[in-house]
Amino acid sequence: QVQLVESGGGLVQPGGSLRLSCAASGIIVSINAMGWYRQAPGKQRELVASIRSGGFTNYADSLKGRFTISRDGAKNTVYLQMNSLKPEDTAVYYCNVNVYPGYSIDYWGRGIQVTVSS
Repeated sequence: QVQLVESGGGLVQPGGSLRLSCAASGIIVSINAMGWYRQAPGKQRELVASIRSGGFTNYADSLKGRFTISRDGAKNTVYLQMNSLKPEDTAVYYCNVNVYPGYSIDYWGRGIQVTVSS
């Protein structure tokens, strides 16, 4: 059974930092990409960042320079370092894992709350 366990969210003041982690287990095929999405109240889920197995990264344009995605392939864990956080970064952050055993499959974590507020 595939499980994605997210951690590291919480409440932080504007300008602060948080580091999210997502550990994937139960995946028996090679992982194509891992990433983070977020969904703010009343808005659609949007891509934050992703990282492919070869290390290629992709970021939402508005987040470049503040957020950094990284991955530990041996642990099937993806990280999101978030710096200079703003109130508009408040959202539920979801971990995503994509595998491709001949067709694309996406797995999702349950989501973790990040609140940026003074």
